[in-house]
Amino acid sequence: YSVRLVAIIRVCSRLRIDFFDVMRAIIQRVKQASVTVNGTAVSSIECGICVLVGIAATDTATDAEYIKKRILGMKLWPNDDGKPWKKNVADIGGSILSVSQFTLYATLKNSTMPTFHKSMRGEDAQQFYNKFLQDLSAEYDDSRVKDGVFGAMMDVNIVNDGPVTIIIDSNSSTGVSE
Repeated sequence: YSVRLVAIIRVCSRLRIDFFDVMRAIIQRVKQASVTVNGTAVSSIECGICVLVGIAATDTATDAEYIKKRILGMKLWPNDDGKPWKKNVADIGGSILSVSQFTLYATLKNSTMPTFHKSMRGEDAQQFYNKFLQDLSAEYDDSRVKDGVFGAMMDVNIVNDGPVTIIIDSNSSTGVSE
């Protein structure tokens, strides 16, 4: 079974097909973060995490659930004794600023101009992202989950804390690693 799977992955790789397009998130521990659109402040948070969310064309609710649980469970802060990596965003009463970012799926095939064919398209992506945010807010604290404006050109300002930046993808939920 696994030999066949490896063979399929190799063929897909040769054909430049990503067999495992996955939901991605870049999580940054921040002292503060904000989003402005056309010079107007849209959202801001103090201590917490800024999450850049990439949605692939093949993503499912299972991918979103995995990413949500990772975001909420990730231990990025020290405990009261100063031991690192002991508290998550809820433990510190922090906030989450989520920003949809289709450019996480950019490819530069035979060119210097990026293409985004692996990203979920327009309306479907917006519905998927809105559901992801709704689920994140429901499991955490709605008043502490903020976001930007889907599809808009945004200025995302962050003050990194650390800096601590972690990249996760939903590949881990399937046990498959690259």
